[in-house]
Amino acid sequence: MTMNKLYYGDNLEVLRKYIADESVDLCYIDPPFNSNRDYNQIYATSNNEDKAQSQAFVDTWQWDESAVDGLNEIIENRDKRFNIELVKFIDNIKNVIDKGSLLAYLISLARRITEIHRVLKPTGSFYFHCDPTASHYIKLLLDSIFVSRGGCVLNEIIWCYSRMAAKGQKQLSRCHDVIFWYSKSKKWTFNVDEIRLAYAETSKARAGYKKTNLGGGAPKSQICELNENGKFPEDWLQIPFIRGKEYLGYPTQKPEALLERIIKASSNEGDTVLDAYCGCGTTIVVAEKLKRKWVGIDITYQSVSLIIKRLQDTYGEEIIQNFELNGIPKDMNAAIALAHKKDDRVRKEFEKWAILTYTNNYAYINEKKGSDRGIDGRAFMAVSAENTKEVLFSVKSGEKVGVSDIRDFRGVLDREENAVTGVFITLKNPTKDMISEAKDAGIYVNPFNNQPFDKIKIVTVESIIGGERLYLPLPKRDVVKRAESSDKSKKIDIEF
Repeated sequence: MTMNKLYYGDNLEVLRKYIADESVDLCYIDPPFNSNRDYNQIYATSNNEDKAQSQAFVDTWQWDESAVDGLNEIIENRDKRFNIELVKFIDNIKNVIDKGSLLAYLISLARRITEIHRVLKPTGSFYFHCDPTASHYIKLLLDSIFVSRGGCVLNEIIWCYSRMAAKGQKQLSRCHDVIFWYSKSKKWTFNVDEIRLAYAETSKARAGYKKTNLGGGAPKSQICELNENGKFPEDWLQIPFIRGKEYLGYPTQKPEALLERIIKASSNEGDTVLDAYCGCGTTIVVAEKLKRKWVGIDITYQSVSLIIKRLQDTYGEEIIQNFELNGIPKDMNAAIALAHKKDDRVRKEFEKWAILTYTNNYAYINEKKGSDRGIDGRAFMAVSAENTKEVLFSVKSGEKVGVSDIRDFRGVLDREENAVTGVFITLKNPTKDMISEAKDAGIYVNPFNNQPFDKIKIVTVESIIGGERLYLPLPKRDVVKRAESSDKSKKIDIEF
């Protein structure tokens, strides 16, 4: 792999088609936990105190056609992809647990972790981040894939954090996650000095630096000192949840400090790091900072767009030249295929891709709640140095789109007090009547810079693929929190 790569798509397909055997030094994944929940991305709106949200990903698994096909693929060992120990594990576990969400979840993981094992170098490491929901099953699954083929289970890492007890709580708070660390073989990278804790000053004084007191010259960890006082140190066992400037509103965002420990411990500069469920891109951002090559995969365009923006905010707009973006529609056939996907787990992907691409990732997606009145997204337009108005988006991918859709959108726009213009994105080319109706809506002249905007602008998917973009007047408001720049002296202000 000669350059960094970000893939939009199903990680199983991407791993099988595009990631070469033994090409990855370190893989970390933080997949869905089978929590039976939907997770929402949080956005800022026109009122700084207000918040909007839309579905980021679904963590609900069903025993459906995909699960059945996955089970059959493993049991039949199609294309000889699976080792016999994994086949036996899945064949046995299906007799222990019902053919329901848990088995569907384990089958999904088994297929993907098999591919991760394939792409790891012989000296590669694999970190699996999970919670107690299914960790006992996951460890058996990982043993069947890694240990049975000469690998090692190196550590079961406990990431501790604090949580306030909720009123009416009926059980103890969950205050830790589990991270399983496996190696592919009996040789692996471990840079202990990169993650070693500093001496506690009182430990130094008491030990007097005598080798006999320091276990043959090994440094005494802060954890020993602080445990004597009934405390735990702020080490990697107790890295706190995301707070303050680092938080981007992504529901399962992990701290950069956590990923920094993992990447420093199990890879070197120039190595390749893979995250097959890369979410908001923490692994990618940290790998970039630590001068590793990286590969990221995610199934939602919402995540991909957030990663692109996070990289630009952190490292500058020029970072876009340093990685390859794959999987986004580059022709009409690909756009049509995306629009007609039937998998409910990636619903609204076509709308997300169209709106976020057209706005250079400066919009947020409306969550379908039955009362959205055809509004699929919103962005903000500066109308003074202090104030903004909204731009509304409606996306249509059906064959029956027509002038009535423009009239309906026009009516919604007229009723939205804070909205001044609307963008109607259509997969099908507009009719003459649609164009005429949109023109009849008139022009909005922005008082901030006297720039005219069509009150309703029709944009085709073909034109978006061709490079057409919406450029909003500055100052613009980020709907997703801006990541901190890696260069604290450099003000990043990307002109859109």
